[in-house]
Amino acid sequence: MRYITVETILKETTSKLTPHILRASREAQLLLMAYLQKDELWLLTNQKSEIEIDDTFFEWILRRSKNEPFEYITKRVSFYSEEFYIDEGALIPRPETELLIDEVLKHVQDTDTSMTFVEVGVGSGIISIMLAKKFPNTRFIAVDISSKALDVAKKNIKKFALEDRIELREGSLLEPVSEQIDYLVSNPPYIANDVTLESNLSYEPQNALFGGEIGDEIIQKLLDEVLKQKIKFFSCEMGYDQKDKIRSYLQNKEIKSLEFYQDYSSFDRGFTLKV
Repeated sequence: MRYITVETILKETTSKLTPHILRASREAQLLLMAYLQKDELWLLTNQKSEIEIDDTFFEWILRRSKNEPFEYITKRVSFYSEEFYIDEGALIPRPETELLIDEVLKHVQDTDTSMTFVEVGVGSGIISIMLAKKFPNTRFIAVDISSKALDVAKKNIKKFALEDRIELREGSLLEPVSEQIDYLVSNPPYIANDVTLESNLSYEPQNALFGGEIGDEIIQKLLDEVLKQKIKFFSCEMGYDQKDKIRSYLQNKEIKSLEFYQDYSSFDRGFTLKV
């Protein structure tokens, strides 16, 4: 345990992170705010205040210097203006996945509707949880092949008191689901196996990132199930370069419509299929 001023520990942390991390000064602030559970206003107005720092914080600095994601270190992640628990075993939510929520809201404007939603690849649970909050009368079945991811989702579902509306099931794709599905939603793995990713992504579950030799194999399997089961709606995130492949795959299939949407950088990022 060390007693040290806020100003001094920020300088020390910045110095240790600088050789390894961009924006080290800002990262130091974020780490300290997370450790102390204080906001930025407190941090700025208490520079001369003395605080207690134990070994946990210095372990955080070491982990961040090795490029471990900030979210895994603090066990917290923000998504759609809510804070969620996150841990290794579940993919860290990205801001562009918030657009998947908006896409569902666009196609089901009656928020009082009673439907059965199924999410494939639930991960940390953020998509099913946010949709359950938006659609209070719907039932959710959330599937993942990873027991570790399901453990993370379970904690988040409990945090938001949605245990009676979101049912978790372990299994591959739609194998654990026998019920009639009204709306399928997914942020599946869609990166090709031979793509080299940034080093910090090595901490995240690889089966949540890589979708196969080409990358869109899992999306195609889900499309097959949608057509086979005649699921009315399917909203799905995808890779920026997969629009033409998906459109070609669905050519001459019996569908009502196929609409694509873009992310914040104007890259193609997902679609909604109506059958």
